[in-house]
Amino acid sequence: MIRIFPRGTLMPFLFACTVALGVLLPLMMMVTISLNPDEQDILVSMGSLKSFIPETVSFQNYIDVWTDPARPFFRYMMNTAIVTVATLLISITINSMAAFVVAQGSLPGNKMVLLFVVATIAVPAESLVLPQLILAGKLGLVDTYVVQILPGIANALSIFLFFQFFSRIPKDLFEAAELDGFSFFQKYRHIALPLSKPVISAVAILQFLEMWNAYLWPVMVTRGPEVRPLTVAMGAFFGTNQRIPWGDVMAFAVSMAVPVILFFLLMQRQFIASVMSSGVKG
Repeated sequence: MIRIFPRGTLMPFLFACTVALGVLLPLMMMVTISLNPDEQDILVSMGSLKSFIPETVSFQNYIDVWTDPARPFFRYMMNTAIVTVATLLISITINSMAAFVVAQGSLPGNKMVLLFVVATIAVPAESLVLPQLILAGKLGLVDTYVVQILPGIANALSIFLFFQFFSRIPKDLFEAAELDGFSFFQKYRHIALPLSKPVISAVAILQFLEMWNAYLWPVMVTRGPEVRPLTVAMGAFFGTNQRIPWGDVMAFAVSMAVPVILFFLLMQRQFIASVMSSGVKG
């Protein structure tokens, strides 16, 4: 008898398919609804199989979203990109430096510093927004790119991931670099940082998702379309007493999700390498 599945692999395969369906079905529904220009038909088909299989293909909802003068989509897209990219570049630089000092530095109390940093992960971000908002108001930073970038720079999880990687780099590399006259910063710049590309990719993906989808803080510190991100603009669809235009909402959501998917596809090889190497010691 020919086995289609090797022994012991059928259940993991079925479980993986179930998880994949759980992820893909909402995306299929989102795309299908975004391609349907008939709002009445959308409401009728909600919750049925018709909401997963496109019968009508039209890009009218996308055109309406992209050309709406009340919600300048591409302005919001540019705002989101500026905040996200700036946060990523500054955050990866600062967090990797901090992790390298803790992992390879000789200052007393390094481990306690790391413990304190990791403990901040347990602090709910929502509990910090009020004091941050008061501080931003006093500094005159409200309704700027800076106020959206600063809170996302220091990231405890990123520091921990970099620390884990830097701690596993063989000491022989740094000792050889010292013999060649490398300073502490040069060891970070020329040895640790180039080796940490998989971790950089993992941190970049995690923080990209966090910043791209941020809503609570941007909605509190932005006032108009000049610096507002996509998430706040999308929330405006649900802030009126009028009927929600689900076709436009889904077209907006698909357009907002495309850069995230492209970014992940760009970084996936290094991200997978980081996940695989996290289980390897030495």
